[in-house]
Amino acid sequence: MTRQALTERQRQLIQNYAYSQMQMTPEDFLCKWELTYEQISLICNRAPGTVNSWFSSQKTHRPTRNDMRHLALVNFLLENYESIPEDIINLLCPPYLD
Repeated sequence: MTRQALTERQRQLIQNYAYSQMQMTPEDFLCKWELTYEQISLICNRAPGTVNSWFSSQKTHRPTRNDMRHLALVNFLLENYESIPEDIINLLCPPYLD
């Protein structure tokens, strides 16, 4: 398989993504959407106990920048899914077949 060279526009996209400050705290996400801690753990690929600790008074674990980026991306998808073409949704979020 031959590797593809990036266009200048693609390089800029990578640069913009790398420096994006798009984040959403778990508290803000939970205030906005009716989800369980377990569902948030699926979004962030974290153990349910880790997510539980984010909301505990002791705060033994804190969400990472990547966790908050995942929440911001899912927030974007939830807010805009009706205007995103189905093939793009299926590419980003392929149907889960149990």
